[in-house]
Amino acid sequence: MDQAVQDYLDAIAAEHRALAMRLHRLILAEQPDAVVTLSYRMPTYKVGKRRLYLGAWKHGVSLYGWQEGRDGGFVARHPALRSSKGTIRLRPEDAAVIGDEEFADLVRAALAR
Repeated sequence: MDQAVQDYLDAIAAEHRALAMRLHRLILAEQPDAVVTLSYRMPTYKVGKRRLYLGAWKHGVSLYGWQEGRDGGFVARHPALRSSKGTIRLRPEDAAVIGDEEFADLVRAALAR
């Protein structure tokens, strides 16, 4: 992982950093060969032509960038977390009630070749 990504993760507000690190670890556990770089000023996980972006915002962390229908059913199960096409906004309290397997399903679907 490049230093710019680590710097980004380290700079996330303390109240959101645990969630960001949870998602970061889940993404890498599901896609250990993902190339992790900084793109659009946020961590980007690349597998082939697929991309998944992890970004911090005022109230939490967001995941961006998968193609329509490549979310493993996550949006159907949690429609209130979708803020726009291909974007999920997570507050720590939202993520606290979602198991790792649901996030792993999203990652597998989003980054599947």
